[in-house]
Amino acid sequence: MTTVQFFTIAMMCLLLSAGAGLQRSNAQHLPSVFNGKDFTGWQVPPDNIWWRVEQGTLQATSGPERKGSALWTDPDYENFVMEFEFKFGEGVVDSGIFLRTESEQIQIGISGSLKRDMTASPYIAGKGYPAEAEGIAKLLKRDDWNAMTIVTKGKHYAVWLNGSFVMNYHSETAIKKGPIGLQLHPNNEMSIGYRNIRIAELD
Repeated sequence: MTTVQFFTIAMMCLLLSAGAGLQRSNAQHLPSVFNGKDFTGWQVPPDNIWWRVEQGTLQATSGPERKGSALWTDPDYENFVMEFEFKFGEGVVDSGIFLRTESEQIQIGISGSLKRDMTASPYIAGKGYPAEAEGIAKLLKRDDWNAMTIVTKGKHYAVWLNGSFVMNYHSETAIKKGPIGLQLHPNNEMSIGYRNIRIAELD
């Protein structure tokens, strides 16, 4: 499958997910999974010291022992489109979106292994970064909110950053169904904010 073919399929998935009026940058057409007030709809880790809700934003901050943490959606998802905004906080930001499992994710921030920004690229356990998103240096806003869209259809992943298509990847190891997670990487001192998190199932 070529990049153009997959881009076309991904766009069709987006249109089908919420009707012909759906636009990638128009996230209010997707159901919200974060109410901006509390953790309703999310699985909060035991003894939570990492995640908090503050002024409509979901904030993740490293703890004193720099342990990693993940916040998972209550429902599982199979094929889906996810739109959200994120903003880098303090420290070396290493975060990501888990796609149905901890072993596959879309990176946000600095790769712990490559020591450079790999935002919007897929990280696959055992494979590292098998593909790299394009044009991130020009698109990513370090001191402001960024908008990301992820479309997952079967074993295919596609990502848009701030309205621009930046990556597609076919993963032979992708599992069929599971929750979506937000990652706080261990061994770092960092913070990151998320808001306007919206997810819709695709047929």
